[in-house]
Amino acid sequence: MTMKLSTIIVLSQLLLSSLSLAWAAEPAISKDDPPVEITESNPEREVGYHVGDVLQRTITLKVADTYHLLPTSLPLVGNQKKYRNKDQGIEIYSSKMSESHRGGFNIYTLVLNYQVFSSSIVAKPAALPPEFVKFAGNGKLFRVRIPSWSFRISPLAVYGSVKIEKDMSQLRGPLLLDDSVHRQALNTAIGVLSFSLLGLLYILGNRSWLPRMGGPFAKANRKVRKSSDDDHGIKSAISSLHQAFNQSSGQSVFTASEFISQKPGFSPIREEIEQFFLLSRAVFFDASTPSAIQDPPPIWLRKFSRRCRDCERGLK
Repeated sequence: MTMKLSTIIVLSQLLLSSLSLAWAAEPAISKDDPPVEITESNPEREVGYHVGDVLQRTITLKVADTYHLLPTSLPLVGNQKKYRNKDQGIEIYSSKMSESHRGGFNIYTLVLNYQVFSSSIVAKPAALPPEFVKFAGNGKLFRVRIPSWSFRISPLAVYGSVKIEKDMSQLRGPLLLDDSVHRQALNTAIGVLSFSLLGLLYILGNRSWLPRMGGPFAKANRKVRKSSDDDHGIKSAISSLHQAFNQSSGQSVFTASEFISQKPGFSPIREEIEQFFLLSRAVFFDASTPSAIQDPPPIWLRKFSRRCRDCERGLK
């Protein structure tokens, strides 16, 4: 009996000593622990999360380079979080750590992803509970507490009637609509409008804003449009057009074939060019020269100069 009692006492002492060693090995948060600077980066919003959503936290731990974080103390993937011994419906989806060294400090960056797999018919509060990580160095072993972060889990469907003006939480933020399709359509319409206006400017413009807009016939067209309807105005308009023909071909021309051989782009108005040279001969040299134009000379010259300007710009 005495032998059995002594054996029980010895076993009890061994059990107590092992428990005391295990308790001593578990670090406790103490004021004497080395300082660790903690920086949190939590999700932007605190409400509106549903079952299946993933919440990401980024924690930065900065400690003197004589201490290092124990990787074995990182949160375990798949570990369900509890509050007062009850499952919250939140588990660690992934855990990633990166390490850097700068200015005599070790900097650890933890990227923790939590997934929600709980739902309810009403919005309910939840929290990413505090995490504890361990550091070692200089003969010390201590742990650091990462603060918790509170949020709310929303139901997938709303039961009953809801007045939206009474459901506008200040934490929700504005309800934004996706306008990417409309914005793309607007940008397309603006592009088509700009191209159309540029085309109209090129067709109707009289100034040299764009390439091939300041040619000899463009200048002659401006002069013809401003000329008067009397004999002096007709002669001035014809002289301006003669000067444009000479400048465009680089030499003096008197027939349509001679000009078109050098400027094939004017072939669509060959007949009108021939009528112009006949009109010029009738005005300056021989009034009896027949002219095939149907309109009065001032009106016909304005139309002809416009046609020449369009051919000069490549508008056929």
